[in-house]
Amino acid sequence: MEKKDKTKEKEKKESDIQHVVNHFFYSKGLTLDEIKESAKKKKIIYSRFTRPAKQLIDLAGSVKKAEEAITKVSEWAKSRNLDYSIETVFKKWLELDKLKPKEIVKKPYYMNQPMVWSQTKRKWFVIDDNGEWLEYADKESKIEWRVEK
Repeated sequence: MEKKDKTKEKEKKESDIQHVVNHFFYSKGLTLDEIKESAKKKKIIYSRFTRPAKQLIDLAGSVKKAEEAITKVSEWAKSRNLDYSIETVFKKWLELDKLKPKEIVKKPYYMNQPMVWSQTKRKWFVIDDNGEWLEYADKESKIEWRVEK
C-alpha cells in the first residue's frame, strides 16, 4: 500500500516538473509539438531542464507560482532583448516583485523628421536635416508616433 502511494506521488511530481519545463519552453515561443520534435532531433536536451524545474517548484512552493515566476522573468528579459533560462529565475528570485518589462517609448515624427516638445514655448518643433528647429504648424493628428529600437 505504501509503495503505491510513493509511485503515485512520483508520477505526480514528474508531471509537475514536465509542466514547468513545458511552460518555460512556451515562454520561449515553442509549441508542445515543436518541443517534442526538437527533443527527438536532440536540439533540446529535455532532461537538462528537469532538475532546475524541480528546484524551482521547491523554491516557489507550487507549480503555479513557479510558472508565474518564469512568465515574469521571460517578459522582463524579452523586453530587453536578453536570453534567459530557468536558472535566470533563481538569479532574479529576490527581485521578482520589482522586475517589470521595459517601457515602450514612442517618439514623435513628422514627415520622417524627429520632433521635440518645448515646455517653455508650449509648442512642437520639427528638427530638420541641418539640426534646425522649425515650428510645427500642422494638425496634431499628423504626428506619427514610432517605437524607438
